[in-house]
Amino acid sequence: MGIYNLDLFFKPNSVAVIGASEKSGSIGGAIFRNLQRGGFPGSIYPVHPNYSRIGGVPVSASVRDIAAPIDLAIIATPISTVPALMDSLADAHIGAAVVISAGGRETGEKGREIEAQIKAKAISHQIRILGPNCLGLMVPGYHTNASFAADMPLGGKLAFVSQSGAICTAILDLAFKERIGFSHFVSLGSMADVDFGDMIDYLGYRSSVDSILLYVESLTHVRKFMSAARSVSHTKPIIVLKAGKSIAGAKAAASHTGALAGEDDVYDAAFKRAGIIRVGSIQDLFDCAELVAKQPLTQGTRLGIISNGGGPAVMAADAMALKDSEPEPLTEKTRESLDGLLPRFWNRNNPIDILGDATAKRYSDVIQTCVASKNFDGILVMFVPQAVVTAEAVADAMIEAQKKTKIPLIACWMGGRDVAPAIQRLNLSGIPTYDTPERAVRAFGFLVQYVRNLELLQEVPERFLRELEFDTKKLRKLVNEGMTDKEGFLTEVASKTILETYGINVSRTIVASHARDVSHRSSEIGFPVAMKIVSPDITHKTEVNGIRLDIRSEQEARRAFDEIMATVKTKRPDARIEGVAIQPYVINPDVELLLGAKRDPSFGPVLLFGLGGIYTEVIRDRSIGLPPLNRLLIKRLIQETRAYKLLQGYRGRPAADMALIEEMIVRLSQLLIDVPEIKEADLNPVVVKDGLPIAVDARISLSISPQPSPMHLVISPYPTQYEHRVVTKSGIQLFIRPIRPEDGFLFVELFSRMSAASLYYRFCRSIKVLTPQMLYRLTQIDYDRELALVAIADEAGENRIIGAARIINGVDGTKAEFSIMIADAWQGKGVGVKLLEDLIRSGRDRRLEKIWGYVLPENRNMLKLGKKVGFASRYDSDVGMTVLTIDLQIV
Repeated sequence: MGIYNLDLFFKPNSVAVIGASEKSGSIGGAIFRNLQRGGFPGSIYPVHPNYSRIGGVPVSASVRDIAAPIDLAIIATPISTVPALMDSLADAHIGAAVVISAGGRETGEKGREIEAQIKAKAISHQIRILGPNCLGLMVPGYHTNASFAADMPLGGKLAFVSQSGAICTAILDLAFKERIGFSHFVSLGSMADVDFGDMIDYLGYRSSVDSILLYVESLTHVRKFMSAARSVSHTKPIIVLKAGKSIAGAKAAASHTGALAGEDDVYDAAFKRAGIIRVGSIQDLFDCAELVAKQPLTQGTRLGIISNGGGPAVMAADAMALKDSEPEPLTEKTRESLDGLLPRFWNRNNPIDILGDATAKRYSDVIQTCVASKNFDGILVMFVPQAVVTAEAVADAMIEAQKKTKIPLIACWMGGRDVAPAIQRLNLSGIPTYDTPERAVRAFGFLVQYVRNLELLQEVPERFLRELEFDTKKLRKLVNEGMTDKEGFLTEVASKTILETYGINVSRTIVASHARDVSHRSSEIGFPVAMKIVSPDITHKTEVNGIRLDIRSEQEARRAFDEIMATVKTKRPDARIEGVAIQPYVINPDVELLLGAKRDPSFGPVLLFGLGGIYTEVIRDRSIGLPPLNRLLIKRLIQETRAYKLLQGYRGRPAADMALIEEMIVRLSQLLIDVPEIKEADLNPVVVKDGLPIAVDARISLSISPQPSPMHLVISPYPTQYEHRVVTKSGIQLFIRPIRPEDGFLFVELFSRMSAASLYYRFCRSIKVLTPQMLYRLTQIDYDRELALVAIADEAGENRIIGAARIINGVDGTKAEFSIMIADAWQGKGVGVKLLEDLIRSGRDRRLEKIWGYVLPENRNMLKLGKKVGFASRYDSDVGMTVLTIDLQIV
């Protein structure tokens, strides 16, 4: 249901507390009192059949008896009563409910049944549900404590959302100690309705929220979560602690790919793809939260370290090294400035050791010099107790320095009793404090990770030199044939045929069923050859000694066949043996790679890349990606592995043709998009010889997919159904298709060929430069949330984008806002008509009810175009623009 009615949770005008009580220890009573004590600005109505008044306030027996309108109900009664209560909420026209009640799915089958009833009634009555089994929610800025937590948090711009109520109370207690404030504090509980995706969508576009903190145990509606996170993370950091690391998925895997792509690894890959910062512990979660809550986000990766002790400085540098980072070297100008402030025997490097006799003034001077140098994107100031200066005096110097800078300042005051008052003073002043260098460096490192994520997200992917083509019709026939085999993995020949259909380079393989065929088949392939057992019951051939390599004659081939058959029959007498596979043997390959895929129960198809061969599971060099993948994402996938260095060439071996490896991966990615039936795939090894990759062994397992393509993916793929060729009335031939991330360079060219007036009409403001952030926003889109179409025409023998139009879904999913831009030279020639007509058709496909857009009154061409394709217009005096609207429900 998206963010529909979520305002009723966070800005209600009236609240009914069902189960309010005066009984000591009552959760309903605690919530009622918390609302009163918190200063809730609206009306509070206690509901209980056995009371007439609570705390002097009249009590209603049912919400049906309350004459005034109610926005939010908080239910603190046994969960068995909640399904019936949903009917009374509907009768009272209440649109949202916080279900505190425990005893749902966490208790077993009976609880699951009750929870299912609650959910069904909520959907039927269009009531949003938070919970059940939750702590409630708090909004300090709205004076709302709709929870049974003892105290409301301080106000701030950090939103915290947790699946666990216990984690909520722990974080809340730590927050009071460190003086961290929150905009929203939410316990989701069992997530029968409102989940993490909804909350990211809602909080991500609130001006009161700067950062979002999540404690996650599991995800529901993963595609919605990924879509929301990808949309929000490029403007606000999302920090997540994911608990419940599991290797159960890996244990059940049948192939190398499955064994290496465990559940937690897939979460890692998904969070990275969404631009989310993942932390590994409660301490890291809180440390990162403290930094983003108190200091501005860093704009870069350069950390300056100031310390009055050499040991802590070394510890800080070591902590950075563990994160593959190092302190930013000082410029010569900065060294010269510090020479005038520090004793002549200072270390003249970063970390900056200002020595044990440092005074508060020396601290102040060095901090201000480092800030003024613009050498750093953040500064860590460390203090260890010394006799020459008090901890409070140095804290005051840091507090004063903070007032004159916009880069984050971080404090590490080491010690106990002697530094406690100074730490309190720093916390009250909004400076994050850490008791060890490692904690401070890790916290800054998480922000650096966010900055790097943004930089990577905003890169424009390269195109392949040739357009990739796929024979989907032949592929579907092969998959349907393969699905008739109920035994899991296809044979190597069948697997390679499927891969070959999608242009993946595989070695030629022939099966010999009898000893008499081996000589002929081996000669047909050409010596040297490799020979492998073919059996639907044997996945890992090396485990049964079912492989012979570098066979150089017919005599050797016959002997190898006999040996394989004898050995396999001894080790696996139960296995069905179809013969041996014979293929060319690659002598002394440069690198052996693993390329694989598996169907994850939560995230759908995932793709794995790393070092291959027989030691794959021992070396465990791999990275994981989620389809769809473009060339830039594939580059990162490869660069995250140790295999990447080998592929660059080493010890006289040539560098691999990276473009061909990237193409092989994108072809496998497309295969996973088009064939949801792929359960596992193992291309191991993919050998690289003389720079060229070829899959010499491959196995694919097929099974019925829970969802059809493309709904089996958690990231919406490129929608090919909107590609087509048209001719305008003026005779212009156009290719209209959805925009791709690789179109960045073409889009910059389109921007350059638009006049200042055209740009002003499109963006309703003066635009002179297309920033990387804008280019990312315009070209790298989530096809679930919006659709951008581009019109491509031939200009002087080159295909160029001459126009673009888009629709962006509204929060309720029934309406979308449109925009359009056409290069000046092509305006008035029917290009805009074709683009708008296609947008309208796509809107109907998406079941939109209405498309609308603002147009400047002086933009007469656009007003005329809108009228031509069926838009109605009206002038909105509040914004000073004309609104064009088309009702898609009218045929």
